[in-house]
Order: sequence, then C-alpha cells, then structure tokens
Amino acid sequence: MPASRYWFFIGCVVLAAISLGGLTVSKDWAWPAAVFAALSLVGIWDMSQTRHAVRRNYPIIAHIRYFLESIGPEIRQYFIESDNQENPFSRQQRAIVYQRAKNVLDKRPFGTQLDVYGDDYEWLNHSLMPTVLGSHDFRIVIGEGRAKPYSASVFNISAMSFGALSANAIRALNMGAKRGGFYHDTGEGSISQYHRECGGDLVWEIGSGYFGCRDDNGKFNEGKFVANACTDQVKMIEVKLSQGAKPGHGGVLPGVKVSPEIAAARGVPIGADCISPSRHSAFSNPIELLQFVDRLRNLSGGKPAGFKLAIGHPWEWFGIAKAMVETGILPDFIVVDGGEGGTGAAPMEFSDHVGAPLREALLLVHNTLVGLNLRQHIRIGAAGKVITAFDIVRTLALGADWCNAARGYMFALGCIQSLSCHTDRCPTGVTTQNQLRQKALVPEDKATRVFQFHENTLMAFKELLAAAGLSHPDELGPEHIIRRVSSTEVRSLATLHRFMKPGELLAGELPDHPAYRVFWNEARADSFIPPAQVRALRGSKLV
Repeated sequence: MPASRYWFFIGCVVLAAISLGGLTVSKDWAWPAAVFAALSLVGIWDMSQTRHAVRRNYPIIAHIRYFLESIGPEIRQYFIESDNQENPFSRQQRAIVYQRAKNVLDKRPFGTQLDVYGDDYEWLNHSLMPTVLGSHDFRIVIGEGRAKPYSASVFNISAMSFGALSANAIRALNMGAKRGGFYHDTGEGSISQYHRECGGDLVWEIGSGYFGCRDDNGKFNEGKFVANACTDQVKMIEVKLSQGAKPGHGGVLPGVKVSPEIAAARGVPIGADCISPSRHSAFSNPIELLQFVDRLRNLSGGKPAGFKLAIGHPWEWFGIAKAMVETGILPDFIVVDGGEGGTGAAPMEFSDHVGAPLREALLLVHNTLVGLNLRQHIRIGAAGKVITAFDIVRTLALGADWCNAARGYMFALGCIQSLSCHTDRCPTGVTTQNQLRQKALVPEDKATRVFQFHENTLMAFKELLAAAGLSHPDELGPEHIIRRVSSTEVRSLATLHRFMKPGELLAGELPDHPAYRVFWNEARADSFIPPAQVRALRGSKLV
C-alpha cells in the first residue's frame, strides 16, 4: 500500500485518466481532464525534482503549505494579532496614522484598550491649570548664531533615500513637507530630481558613499558638495555615522538597479554596483569628524551642520564629546537614531540585535552634553518608532528637541506594513522602483495625507502640552512622564533614570552609571580605538 501522503497525487492521476476517457463520450469532460492532468504533471514534477524534500514526500499538497506560508504575515496581521500587538507596529498605531492622514475621526470609544496596570504602561501627568495655546506650529531654531539658521518643526520626515522609496513616494513626501513647513531628510541616496520638483525643505544626509558629492573613486568631492549644498532648498547638512536599522553595516545597490535617475542623484555610473562602505574615508577619529562637520558648514555658507548616529560602543561617543571640549568645534545638531528604527531591508541580526534602543541612546547623548555644559549649544533630534503625539512628548521629555519619523510617514503614504520593502513588490507603490506598481501612488493625493498626518499629529501634541500646563515643547521634562514598573509601583522618568547636572563631567564627577564609570576616563578625542581594559579582555582568549 502506498503511503497516505501520496493518495492525493494518485487520486489526481486516476481522475485524470477517467476524465480523458470521458472525452470519448462528451466534451463536457474537457475541463476536468485539463485540471487533473495538470495536477498530475505537477505531482510528477514534484517527485522527480531533488531540491525540496517536502515536495518529493508530499507531491501537489506541498504547494498548499507554501501558499499558506506565503500569506502567513497577512493572516496574522488581519485575523490573529491583537489591536495592540506591535509587530513591528500595531493595528492601533497604523489606524491612528491612517485616520489623521485622511483627516477623519481619530477618537476612541469606551476607554483605553491598554492594560494600565501592566509593566511599562506610561502616562503624562496633567495640570489642574491647563494652558491655552494658539498654535500647534512649534518651532526649534537650529544653528542659532550661524549665517543661515533653520527654524524646524518638532516633527519631520526621517531619512529615506530615493531608490529605497519610489519616485512618486519621494514626490509626495516633499510636496507634503512643503505644504506643512517641515523638513524632508534625503537619506544617504542624496538629492534626486524628485526631491527638487516641489521645493520642500531638505536636510541633505551625507553617508559613507558621499553620494551627490563624490569623485570617481568614491571619495568626498568639495566642488560637487558646494554645488548641491548651496541651493536654497537645502536647509541643513547631516553626516550619517550610523543608522538604527543596520548600524555598522554598509551596503551594495546592485548595478541592475542603478537606473539613470539613481545614478544622477548619487553621482555613480549607470548600471554599476553602488557601494556604501561601512565607514567614512573623510575622517578616522573624533577630532577629524568634527573638523569635517565644520568644513561642510563653512562650504555650505553657514548652514547648520551636524551628524546622525546610533549608539554602539560608549567610548566612541564619549570620544566625540571630549573632542568637542578639546577643539571647541560643535555640531549644530545631533540626530540620535534608535536601534528600533528601520524602513527598508536590513539583515535580521542587525535589525533585532545591533544598536542601542532610542531611550538609552538619547539619554546617553543628552546627559553627556549636559555634563559638559554643551547641551544649550547643540540641538538634539531623535528617531525610532515615533508615531503618535505621545511618542513625541515622551521623546522630548527624555531630552530631544524634535522628532523624526520614517515609517509613520510611510503609513501616511498608504503603506500597509506588508513587510515586502526589500522585494520590489510593494503593494502600495511606496518602496518599489517598478513603474507599474508605483503608478498606484498618486503624489498629489498622498501629499495631502502626509500634510494632514503632520498637521493632526501636532494638533494632538498641542493638546497634550496644554493639558500638562505647558506653553512650549522646551518645557517638557522627565518629571512629566510616569511609568509603571510593577503592579504596585510607578515612577517618573526623572526618578527612574539618572539625569546629570550641568557641568558635572567637567567637574570630574562621574555619575553612578556603568558606561561613564567604565569608559569615560578611557575615551580619547583623537581615536576611536577601544580602551586598554577592553583590548585586554579581547586578548584573554589568546593567553
């Protein structure tokens, strides 16, 4: 007796034979004959191929498994996951973006669905004397005292390159930013023709590939930088040291994907592999980094210049901070990218396990600058799963001046979290270079949604500020956010985390924090190399 796993295949063969025999009697047997014959051929193919053991053992029905596996994410997302299960964004989070982007009712009936007695539940303490705020258009001046300071919104579009996003997505984002008066970060893919069409404010991100300002060997080219940086549309210059999605990882855009438009934006040959090295060639230590930032600021005519980083080795960040003190060269801003960030493709291990999450990273950067009496001179932006007005409030309370969002604005464009960004088969035309697929995204319509998402989120942000009795985002502090740490205990962020006093590090007082205790004194302004004690531990296996 054949194994039961073959009965379906045998049944198809038998029914194919019966149907073919039936053709001699009536043409009505044609369709059954075609169907069962085709299934029989699939079964024969399955049993004869050598690459897939499941298909050899389960001819025909193995394909049902593959089909169910392929739609598993959709089944879980729409039918199994709870409204508040974040994988990576919950249905509730996506829904609030869609509602605000479409300018429809965004209220919730019947109370919260969150477990207010569960660990890590957070809330904003309100005031019995709420303020009345006239405008939700809160501004942060970056580069104050420079020749061309920039007045930024507190909620902007984070770095997403043309190439990762479609041309129509870039058009819609920039058009929405233009209407709303907020900025659009170019991503390291540089400034494309689609960024320029609508004239929205740009922050030009310069990564290790120096796209848009590189010579034929991939090194920084001063002349090409000036040509782009001095255009009126570019408001700030951002050097990308690392990003939350895949910190410490370079990348290669295969030559087959380097279209004429991408080649023109990045300054690379059409059809040639486009390489983003894992590290910069224009500098090799903290002092050189600051000198490079200062050079870009001067070449751009005095526009604010700074850098973006995800926090990894603490001593490297401490080295940069010490270099600021030693040289007196300060960036106008620092953007802290949390390890939970990410839009396009990244290796799973990098997405899941590389880079400090935003909370810890932001606290380290903010506290260090406070401890060196530099915080008042340097603005801090932050990015990492920022979706709602409460996300902005909490992030600013931890030390940021403004927030950026990538995936939130992708949702506003119509992204449905299909998790197919890296396949070029994005169902909504957001992350594909396929011309037919991206035609589904109409820039004029989606630009309105981008504008309305920003507008309505900041309206909600204004209401939260007013409820707390505050008048400006600068007044938000860690004392305003309360977190439940157990079923019987709650603590404000001010008591849950250690916040430095101004000048504390300059006075030689190290806070009770392991990163400072272990690495601060060993960090060097002239080198990123690990401290001696770290090198000794690495060498312990060789003893």
